[in-house]
Amino acid sequence: METFAERLEASRRRGLLTQAELARKACVSLITVTRLENENLNANPRPDTVKKLAGVLEVDPAWLLFGEMEDVKLAA
Repeated sequence: METFAERLEASRRRGLLTQAELARKACVSLITVTRLENENLNANPRPDTVKKLAGVLEVDPAWLLFGEMEDVKLAA
């Protein structure tokens, strides 16, 4: 997964969440999740948004943003 959008969507799907469920659990708007998953847009999420999403998805915020980290907690 090369982009933020790909990592976000894959993590959400792994957690069996809809965009609406992720938005609700992370206390962000549905449009925010939708826009961040849309690869046609340049994802430039706010740091607090990344932390909220990563917390719900149980992934490292740095991995979500940059795709880098050794200890990423992802269910196969």
